[in-house]
Amino acid sequence: MAQYQRIRNKARENLIVLEKGKWCASPWCHFKGLMLRTSLPADEGLIFVRRSMSVTNTTIHMLFCFFAIGVVWLDADLCVVDCKLAKPWRPLYAPKAPAQYYLEANPPILDVVAEGEQLIFEPH
Repeated sequence: MAQYQRIRNKARENLIVLEKGKWCASPWCHFKGLMLRTSLPADEGLIFVRRSMSVTNTTIHMLFCFFAIGVVWLDADLCVVDCKLAKPWRPLYAPKAPAQYYLEANPPILDVVAEGEQLIFEPH
């Protein structure tokens, strides 16, 4: 898999959701995430990848995060199962349905996706 992916919303005529999503499948990337960063470029974010669908393994925390983010959880078919605005220093955000992927990006990502829509990943 390419290190960066462009993400499009198939349900909205391939509207670009995120121009540059960093593929985050390693334990180190999962651990670090966006902790201790003070900002994120407008067109960038992280794509967290899990081996299987789960609520527990796709739950996040916002400890040591200094800015709000939009979080989008996807199932194995890249359909959106939940979206939330995650605020700094909150201990827990869990999807309402099992997910295999989740995106962390700036809050405007929440304006271009909705539950039930399917996304497309393509190499950047």
